[in-house]
Amino acid sequence: MVSVAHSRSPFRFHGRSFMAFVLAPDLPFDDWLIELDAQLKRSPGFFTGRPVVLDLARLNLAKPDVAGLMAQLQARGVRIIAVEGVETSWLGPGLAPLPGGSRPAGVIDLAERKAAEQPAEPEPDKPASLLLDQPVRSGQSVVFADGDLTILGHVASGAEVVAGGSIHIYGTLRGRAIAGSAGNPGARIFCSSLEAELLAIDGLYRTIDEIDDHLRGQPVQAWLEGNALVLAARP
Repeated sequence: MVSVAHSRSPFRFHGRSFMAFVLAPDLPFDDWLIELDAQLKRSPGFFTGRPVVLDLARLNLAKPDVAGLMAQLQARGVRIIAVEGVETSWLGPGLAPLPGGSRPAGVIDLAERKAAEQPAEPEPDKPASLLLDQPVRSGQSVVFADGDLTILGHVASGAEVVAGGSIHIYGTLRGRAIAGSAGNPGARIFCSSLEAELLAIDGLYRTIDEIDDHLRGQPVQAWLEGNALVLAARP
């Protein structure tokens, strides 16, 4: 009898990166929840289907306070995937786990390492900008975290474009545009016709209900002045 040895495939973990919103509540919670309710009334689908990290690092809270806040957010349809700034011992079935350190997504092979590893090749320089020559359709999400994003077509209602730098849209902006996502307060948003559901730069945002009527349908640019998101018509 001849025995045939079959090689086994290496055991693998698959990683995946994604973007999550971060909520950083202020005390007292009752007042902060009133402001949140006002935002949800203006944009009912703002958090729909979106993962949210709850950042409580600035607050000195007890476990019942955290559990009560989590219940209030869940009742509003806010999907909490992780909590920062709380005691690890508090994290039971009713609380989301603390997020671990972020690492690039990829595949990790649990195979035997080579005796002599080859020196790693230097990574190629990442592009500082991304150009899209087609429209962004409803339901699509375009994320470019490494620089400026330029779109030659329209951004449809229900679509989302996100950039670490500035965003330039040469068509009508009807969806969401989020610039400075990597913490860049100098980022700007430019569009040829403004009908946006939401504009945001470095965490500060405006919804369509907060945009002056005379700016709608006009070429507009948006930027930050201090803690205010400013919009102005372009010549």
